[in-house]
Parts: sequence; C-alpha cells; structure tokens
Amino acid sequence: MTDRPTVGVVGDEGSIADAVEAAGATPVTRPAAEVVDDSDYIVAVGEAALLATMRASPSVPVLPVEAGRGVRSVPRDRVESAVASLLAGEFDREHHPVYDVAVADRTEARIFLDCLLVTAEPAQISEYAVRADGERVAQFRADGVVVATPAGSAGYARRAGGPVVPPETDALVVVPIAPFATDADRWVVPAGDVELSVERDVTAVDLVVDERVAGAVPPADPVRLSAGGSVAVAVVDVSQSPFPPL
Repeated sequence: MTDRPTVGVVGDEGSIADAVEAAGATPVTRPAAEVVDDSDYIVAVGEAALLATMRASPSVPVLPVEAGRGVRSVPRDRVESAVASLLAGEFDREHHPVYDVAVADRTEARIFLDCLLVTAEPAQISEYAVRADGERVAQFRADGVVVATPAGSAGYARRAGGPVVPPETDALVVVPIAPFATDADRWVVPAGDVELSVERDVTAVDLVVDERVAGAVPPADPVRLSAGGSVAVAVVDVSQSPFPPL
C-alpha cells in the first residue's frame, strides 16, 4: 500500500469523495468494475452500488454506506469518521459469501443477496423443486421460490416468511413465494451446491438475480448455485446492525 492509499468510491461523486480526500486518501470515482483492481479500499454508497461492487469480485475491503439491511452499513452522516477508521485500519472484516448461478449452459450471473424463480405474470402458480448437495429438499406449487444468502435473508426472503440469519453463517435460506399450501415449509440448507428446477409451468418463469432479470427458465432446465468465494465488508464502530428492528 502506498503512503497515500487509493479509495474507490462507487455510487457517489460528491460528499463521500470529499471525505476520502479529507482523510488523506485519493478518491477514484468510477464504476465498480473499473476500480476494484486498483483500489486499496472501496466505499459503496447505496445498495445498487454495493451490488455492482460485489459483482465485480473485489479483493479489498468494502465499506457500505446507506446500503440497506443486507450488511452492516454506515449512516451517511457518519461517513467522515467511518472513512477515517477505515484508513487507520480500525475495522473488522466481515466475510460474505458470493454464489455463481447458471441455467443449464446458457445464463451465468453472480449472487450477493438472492435469486428468484418467479412467474413472469403475477398470481400464476407453477411447480418447483429444490435440491441441496444432490438431495431433494422439497417440491411445491407456488408463484416462485427465493434462495437467499445470509446478506439477502433480511430482504425479499424475509418478506416471504423466511428467517434472518447472521452474516458469515454457512447456509442458504430457501423460501416459497406465495405457496399454494397454507402450511408450506421454509428451509435453511448447508452452503454448497443448490439446484432449483421448474417441474411444471403455466406461464413463463424468470430468473431474477439481485433484483435484475437474468433470463427465462424453461421446465427441466436446472438452475445451479455454487460457491463463488467471498468478499470482505469493513465494519467500523459506526456500522449499523443488519438485523431488522423489532
């Protein structure tokens, strides 16, 4: 690391960059893919910037600012002290898993929060199957199914009735979306290879990865999730808990 470290700033080109400069570092305000290889640290402002940064596979600590419930995030009005702590090395590293997802041999994407199989038209029930490490976990009828990482468990999966699990938990959360059964289960499965499939559809089913539509999923085409490494989130004194308030 040089005497004056470089900090990539993703999602903000104003006050955050000024805070980095004031703390004695050189801010670089470019898209995530252009800063991950040349920065000593990265500051991601907002959830969209955090997701873009994670898709770029950073090897340096990432400090989230106002980035949603998925990670321990810094309030915007505490950025100056947070950046100062980051540059002083006064932070913990919280490692979050990232998953690769592929549909047959066509669609590939990276998951930081969650992925969904969901009918393209609302309130249309299809049938889905879930396998973990080669073992069938469940088969059910629903509008869709969501698989969430620990970082994503506080988001859509929670709204669908799933549990919130702590960061660095070695597991995935699987939750049916609007299931046909009134007593449908939710599952926490070991982190590893997970496979989803559309067993029967009544309308087109889309794969949605971190809030972006990745493509259509025909019946019998497996959707496979596999471990794709991890990223380090910098946790400073003013970072807030990812757990939803009571």
